Amino acid sequence: MLHEVVTRTALVMLLFCAATTRAAVAQVDLAGSWAARNHEILAGDGLPVDYTGMPLNDEARTKALSYSESQLSMIERQCQGWPAFYFVQGPFGLRIWSDTEPVKGTVVSWTIGAWEDRAPMTIWTDGRPHPSEYALHTRAGFTTGTWEGDTLVAYTTHMQAGFLRKTGPPSSDQATITTRFSRHGDLLTVLAVIEDPIYLAEPWVLSKSFQLSAIPVPPVGPPCMSTFEGREPGASVPHYLPEKNPFVDEMTTKYHIPREAVLGQPETLYPEYRKKLKAAQTGR
Repeated sequence: MLHEVVTRTALVMLLFCAATTRAAVAQVDLAGSWAARNHEILAGDGLPVDYTGMPLNDEARTKALSYSESQLSMIERQCQGWPAFYFVQGPFGLRIWSDTEPVKGTVVSWTIGAWEDRAPMTIWTDGRPHPSEYALHTRAGFTTGTWEGDTLVAYTTHMQAGFLRKTGPPSSDQATITTRFSRHGDLLTVLAVIEDPIYLAEPWVLSKSFQLSAIPVPPVGPPCMSTFEGREPGASVPHYLPEKNPFVDEMTTKYHIPREAVLGQPETLYPEYRKKLKAAQTGR
């Protein structure tokens, strides 16, 4: 009887150690400086009205068309920064490091360093819950992470309202991000799925590739310094009234892209839309 108990105990301990070892192996080291390769086509930074590839709903489209980039010349808006998901959109590299528990040495969190226009993101991997929905919303939001095999899956909530793209499509304070970090040797692939019940008709998927770099990426960019750019305090906020955006047909005129594709209609994200586009162009 005692022999059976000892045997079962040993077997349980062996299985526990094997599971622990697999979990430890699965946690790939993400630390280092990662240079952005920018192989992806990052639309939306060229012409003022470019919402291609975005599943916007009607509310988001209306608000985006009222946006003028001259708003960024206002002193109170110059340093407002971008939401957490901007690190997948912007042209800069990443500096990633981990923080460990001092006694056990286990990783408590991963941190993605900041830029001058984006706050640092801390990914908590110690099992802590997300705060109440009424808790403070910040530019960085609140992020927790778990490992799925060798991929770190992060979930971000509590972000302040901002913009999905520099051309004005908005994001609300109810937006969330599910981000997957997958390392393959010296390459890091980041896949972000942004969901917003206020402004997106369906999830918006972004991806970006980075490569391990021997040249250190700064953990934080230079501080943002607001300055006078010719707008007097109290002046009106630059904007366009409904149906008055002068750039709404610029992409259509320049590239012959239908307005519905320019304005981020959800159906334009799918391959089937090519048939509809071809039929409209050829009449067949």
